[in-house]
Amino acid sequence: MKVDLFDFDLPEDRIALRPADPRDTARLLVVKSGEKLTDRTVRDLPSLLRAGDVLVFNDTKVIPAQLRGLRRRGDNVAQVEATLHMRTASDRWLAFMRPGKRIVAGDRIHFGHDGNSCFLGQLDATVLEKHDGGEALLGFDVSGAFLDEALHAVGHIPLPPYIASKRDDDARDLEDYQTVYAREEGAVAAPTAGLHFTPDLMAALDAAGIERRFVTLHVGAGTFLPVKADDTADHKMHAEVGTVSPETAAALNAARARGGRIVAVGTTSLRLLESAAREDGSIAPWSGPTDIFITPGYRFRTADMLTTNFHLPRSTLFMLVSAFSGLDTMREAYRHAIETGYRFYSYGDSSLLFRHDSSESSSVQNQ
Repeated sequence: MKVDLFDFDLPEDRIALRPADPRDTARLLVVKSGEKLTDRTVRDLPSLLRAGDVLVFNDTKVIPAQLRGLRRRGDNVAQVEATLHMRTASDRWLAFMRPGKRIVAGDRIHFGHDGNSCFLGQLDATVLEKHDGGEALLGFDVSGAFLDEALHAVGHIPLPPYIASKRDDDARDLEDYQTVYAREEGAVAAPTAGLHFTPDLMAALDAAGIERRFVTLHVGAGTFLPVKADDTADHKMHAEVGTVSPETAAALNAARARGGRIVAVGTTSLRLLESAAREDGSIAPWSGPTDIFITPGYRFRTADMLTTNFHLPRSTLFMLVSAFSGLDTMREAYRHAIETGYRFYSYGDSSLLFRHDSSESSSVQNQ
């Protein structure tokens, strides 16, 4: 499909730089194909769902994966930044480097010269490989728990580019850019649909008989990369590592068998469920990398509903929600959201989408 189909104009002032306070007071647009759009708030979720439904949360935890440092090559020194996006070994991470042109295999990079690190004020790495698109494989001088500790000492919360270009990260982001149920460290971007949930909202959902289950997909920085191709068939997704436990798979299959609806909290949860789905729609235990790419025409096998924030024009995430609820429906929903002042992107407002099985052209890539 042509990427231009997923373009739209978004005024700059619709981009949220801070989340709603409290989080669950964010607006919620209810979108169901063939029905009138409805303006609610996230706090209304218990009344919009029914007993026996199951919310599927992504419990990944954001790590301070934004690193700033100096690249040394002999006497030549240059400032560089690295955004870690996938761990490949106890001492190795794939990272997007900026500026990528300044990096070659064999370079030494010294992160954290601000004196905040417990490792003599820095964290050192070697560029083991240089890939396309500014990506590199970094081998750090420490590994395992020692590397984790060093990252927490010298790293920064990797705010999305559309926020980071307008302000620096601060102490508030350490809490704001993390879900209240985060527990499995490894993400370099938040599963932002979950940022709206508070302990009070969780309690209200429990009281309404709505179940919760957890999966883990470590969101990578690739989620922010623009689609540069003119056609979706030419776009390659970056893989992200995830897990669906046997217990969660069994619970979701049981819920479906008794008539409960599966509600994916965020596109990350949905992509992982679809990666774990069997042909008959049941969900299997699953673990590993996924680069599933969903565009209109894809036949969804798992979730009946999806909660998600408002996404970038021409992004893979807007393509996914258009596949889930219909491209025309989502165009109208986004037009309404822009006209009525909804806040967009990671710290913005939310939507509750109902699945619409359309006959639009099929396109899914698992590369």
